[in-house]
Amino acid sequence: MCGRFALTAAIDRLLPRLGGELPAGLAAHYAPRPLVQPGDPVLVLRQEHGQIGPALMLWGLLPEWSKDPLGRHGAGQRPFNARSETVAEKASFRGPWRHRRCLLPADGFYEKGRLIRRRDRGLFWLAGVWDRWIGPDGSELESCCVLTTAPNALIAPLHNRMPVLIPDGLEEAWMAPADGPALRALQPLMAGWDPQGWELVGGDPTPVDQLSLFR
Repeated sequence: MCGRFALTAAIDRLLPRLGGELPAGLAAHYAPRPLVQPGDPVLVLRQEHGQIGPALMLWGLLPEWSKDPLGRHGAGQRPFNARSETVAEKASFRGPWRHRRCLLPADGFYEKGRLIRRRDRGLFWLAGVWDRWIGPDGSELESCCVLTTAPNALIAPLHNRMPVLIPDGLEEAWMAPADGPALRALQPLMAGWDPQGWELVGGDPTPVDQLSLFR
């Protein structure tokens, strides 16, 4: 994980998790989606200039230092996952890991033809990092990827990776710029999550014989 997820919540159920409102440009385009895939625009909660708020980004990280956005790091090659164990070491992720961590709201994710969701159908946070690429002409592109970790007992029979989930109440701590000890203090959040209260249901809305997207 994570290569496909769902965000089917109605806007009135989603808004409290995002601080109570969406910017007008985002609110006009929000629609519940049972399938979100790499390359799609995704709703993200992030902190910038000391302010926490929602933004729309592309799923697939384009590093700020990339000189070839349509080539090796183009839409089809941008990483949509980052391994939590090495996120602090890889060139594409080191800066975002220190200063640009984010959260993606979801109410389910997919693996091997199964939907994984909370039994209470509640929303949850996928942990991510984001970056901003600025082109020579001044154009900007904001993008993100989802962090993954070793699977718990629920996910292990399906795949050897699963998304990092951030518990409610720790949003601000996760998104605050940090370094050194403060970054190390986040490591336990990426060690996995308790599968109690979760379930496998239904099927993936994409063909189950497709190559798995999870890394």
